Amino acid sequence: MSTESSAPVQLPSDMELVLKVIPMPGDTNGNGDIFGGWVMAQVDLAGGVLPARLIVGKFATVAVNEFIFKQPVRVGDLLSFFASITRVGNTSVTVEVEVYAERRHSVQRYVKVTEARLTYVAIGEDGRPRPINPAVQTA
Repeated sequence: MSTESSAPVQLPSDMELVLKVIPMPGDTNGNGDIFGGWVMAQVDLAGGVLPARLIVGKFATVAVNEFIFKQPVRVGDLLSFFASITRVGNTSVTVEVEVYAERRHSVQRYVKVTEARLTYVAIGEDGRPRPINPAVQTA
């Protein structure tokens, strides 16, 4: 894990804010920081926001292509999750997610804490992958 930079970080202007959340003491690991699995679950929720707009019906996470913890997340941080769709395939959507922490005592000063790339797949009534609406794929 890298050391925290003192230079201010700009929030991404080319991504959509899809979730904000404050981790609580019950979300901590043995070191007193927020448990990585909790962060991963929040990233998965945030990552699903944009595909939900494209995929009419059920969909599921099929891959966590990349997940990088850049800085620890602390109790009381205000986390902002930004997402963008990077690929729309026949049955799947790939999403980039970046997570920024606004530290409790540093209002409007952000630290990038996590970045990830996830793939979601449209699911038919039979539980198998199904095509996404063709009009969406060409839009």
